[in-house]
Amino acid sequence: MLVLEKNSLSEEIEKLAELYGSDRSALLQILQAVQKKHKYISDFAQQEIARILNIHPVEVHSVISFYSFLNSKPKGRNIVRLCKTISCDLAGKCAVEDAVKRELKINFGETTRDQKITLEYTNCLGMCDEGPAMLVNERVYTHLDPETAVNILNQIK
Repeated sequence: MLVLEKNSLSEEIEKLAELYGSDRSALLQILQAVQKKHKYISDFAQQEIARILNIHPVEVHSVISFYSFLNSKPKGRNIVRLCKTISCDLAGKCAVEDAVKRELKINFGETTRDQKITLEYTNCLGMCDEGPAMLVNERVYTHLDPETAVNILNQIK
């Protein structure tokens, strides 16, 4: 079964290389496509991408580790990212942060036991004038207070 999954993933990555190109310039697009389908980029997928693009696996891993929106480990079905910039701090992010951790019973960098939510920080959501800001999957929420943040979490639980 595992061999079939690996063969299937290899074929999938080869098709992505046909679509986006088979050189280094296609790396980010291929990583994003694999992530979108599988929710993370496994070690095997990284090796296959490197092989198909004829680059070193370290380059693939470097790109994944650089971009916070790419994952090399499985995460929850929903990703909640709280902006950690100084402007969000000044707008009350600490109270939102405490409420979110209390509600989910996890710390930042962790996933709930039911695998529904992974809690992370992000460096900037580009909403400095509307903070505190939080990204849930691909939707941005602004002007947060602890109660609003908890209500948002309850909608995705």
